[in-house]
Amino acid sequence: MNQHLSGLPAWLVQRLSAVYLALFVLLALLWWWLARPNDYAAWHALFASLPVSIAVGMFVLALLLHAWVGMRNILLDYLGYRPGLRLAMLSLLGASLLAMGVWALRILTGVWTGVLA
Repeated sequence: MNQHLSGLPAWLVQRLSAVYLALFVLLALLWWWLARPNDYAAWHALFASLPVSIAVGMFVLALLLHAWVGMRNILLDYLGYRPGLRLAMLSLLGASLLAMGVWALRILTGVWTGVLA
């Protein structure tokens, strides 16, 4: 099995993504508390800005990486050494996280709203 995201690299991804997620949530809550957007136009203007779009995109990426490392470690710990089962479960996990990433991308960009809505 490929070990690119195990050991110290996995630990760093897990910790750095957790720090980004925590900071993003704190700043988003602070912004919401100070700005109090109350209509669609305010929310649309916020998410239409490039810095916010990039920050939200990085949030989704950090969330997916954080979930991958955490769930992968849990699966590998509890499944033991059963290569077929490990491959099936990790593939299922990867496919579901990929689907959630595509879904988030669809929501954030609005590219496919007319096609898939």
